[in-house]
Amino acid sequence: MSDSAPALAARPATRTNPLAHTVTHTATRASSPPPYCGRFAPSPTGPLHLGSLVSALASYLDARAHRGRWLVRIEDVDGPRSPPGVAEQILLALQRLGMHCDEAPLWQSRRIAAYEQALAQLTQAGMIYPCACSRREIADSLAFRQQRLDHPLRHATLTYPGTCRAGLHGKPARAWRVRVPEDVERAQVRFEDRWHGPVEQNLATEVGDFVLKRADGQWAYQLAVVVDDAASQVTHIVRGADLLESTGRQIYLQRLLGLPTPAYLHVPVVENAAGEKLSKQTGAQALDLDRPMQMLHLAARHLGLPHSVCADSIESFYAAATQAWAARHGATELRHETPGARPKT
Repeated sequence: MSDSAPALAARPATRTNPLAHTVTHTATRASSPPPYCGRFAPSPTGPLHLGSLVSALASYLDARAHRGRWLVRIEDVDGPRSPPGVAEQILLALQRLGMHCDEAPLWQSRRIAAYEQALAQLTQAGMIYPCACSRREIADSLAFRQQRLDHPLRHATLTYPGTCRAGLHGKPARAWRVRVPEDVERAQVRFEDRWHGPVEQNLATEVGDFVLKRADGQWAYQLAVVVDDAASQVTHIVRGADLLESTGRQIYLQRLLGLPTPAYLHVPVVENAAGEKLSKQTGAQALDLDRPMQMLHLAARHLGLPHSVCADSIESFYAAATQAWAARHGATELRHETPGARPKT
């Protein structure tokens, strides 16, 4: 995995950084990769549906094909979107479907202190600043810049223009952002996705400085996922392709925090009849757990596994599906990077 930013010089790992216990683990075992560890990390906004089952099954099969550990993390850090009892329903559904995690589930809502430590580390390094901009103000600023272009971009995204880098000018903070390199070449992030192949993203032109914490206390997904994956020593991340564009930001944060970068595989998302990603917001139906085999077969077909992966019991299904997955996405060398120095901005 590579990045077009200047080469990051390796630095000796220490035990003084509570976020970097995996750094010590990686550095002291440079001659042999760390043991495979994968995870499934659902947000408990509603019951499992076919789309979330596809992600769960892919991550589970990849872990079993590598003879590794498979963990479950409940991403309930956004409290208002996590109704009571839904997380427990998800865990029970995974058991009904024959997916049993190798450790007790991790709950993000119990990890706030770790996120605070990460933000403090980045703040001390001069990488964080408060931002007073609303989404409307960002959109208006981008629209003004578009009008001044000879050939305006038709599909410009809300790339943050860096308005508050120079200060709040008396306005209250709405969020805290992390700086990305201003130099376009240094802001280029490249990595190899095990499904999609080479992927690249320019953080300066496509993202801009991004939010890590909102003023209401809610933590951004990008920071929480990076901190938690490192704490659990996750080596392989298998998830839906809707998160592919988040990966560049996560790799950047990993480097800033001195944490290893896992290998990534992003599977195709399930879409509804209108071509929208299947989700609670787009009318996804809960899985029929009275027909677990049918649900598993549907997910396997979506992942491109052969029709020969057809069984009359959960045990025989996983035996066939794991073999088929290994044949297509077999055990690959762990692509852990040795953590390096903080990228320059």
